[in-house]
Amino acid sequence: MKSFETFHPLVIFAFFAAAIGLSMFFMHPAYLVITIFLAVSLNIALRRGQFFKDWKLYVPLFFLMAIINPLISHNGKLVLFYINYNAITVEAIVYGLSIATMIVSIILWFSCYNETITTDKFIYLFGKISPVFSLTLSISLRLVPRFQQQLHKISNAQKVIGMDYRSGSLLHRIKCTIRIISILITWALDNAIDTADSMKARGYGIGKRTSFSLFIFERRDGIVLLFIMFLLMVNIWASIIGTTTFYFYPTFSIIQWDLKNILFYCSYFLLLAIPIIIEIKGGIEWKLLKSKM
Repeated sequence: MKSFETFHPLVIFAFFAAAIGLSMFFMHPAYLVITIFLAVSLNIALRRGQFFKDWKLYVPLFFLMAIINPLISHNGKLVLFYINYNAITVEAIVYGLSIATMIVSIILWFSCYNETITTDKFIYLFGKISPVFSLTLSISLRLVPRFQQQLHKISNAQKVIGMDYRSGSLLHRIKCTIRIISILITWALDNAIDTADSMKARGYGIGKRTSFSLFIFERRDGIVLLFIMFLLMVNIWASIIGTTTFYFYPTFSIIQWDLKNILFYCSYFLLLAIPIIIEIKGGIEWKLLKSKM
């Protein structure tokens, strides 16, 4: 059982909002190292099996984004070599690596977000604020995995009757692909009609709606939420006073390692490490309970 998932949806959403929001703007090397390290660590903790399958996508994506920048940007003082009279600089390469690290980190945070914020949690958080928007978004997010599952079923069924889109001539593959897409669209339309009829039968849109949830805001949720808000304010203050600022062009800034900056780095590390600390604590408690049985 994943311990972080058991917390109140508001706490989980607040953490990912803080983590993703800060990760999008902090380009300082120290912050980027902390971000990618803890994003990978949380993915291993929450999505261990799936993460080790997805790394084949993350690694090529990382290097692709890292390579693109020095090919299109030729700023910087430290020139390594020239390609068609265009300078390839160390600053451009490091900036490309930094951008790639930031984007991959955000993708990893969203992967953990999708693992912990389920449809019922999302509707619980935003249903009262904007019922139509929350319902539409939750249905849209739900359709993506359902489309993938149905596409897999249709492909396997067509393969049994000799309509495998991965083998045969080009014309045969095109014909099989069109057939599969046609069946998938028909299924999607039928499913949409069934969903609409079900919502109408349940009285959706008639009068004021009520909701039911099992989520209870406990004392531990309040403590963790206050801790997240405090660390978030600390890091926003660090950004305001320039601690998180780092220049790549025309050449690199100096990374400060005085006590004040180290404390800010530690506060960022603690903020992003909250779910991992909770997971470790939950794992230790579970092992202690098992040992007493």
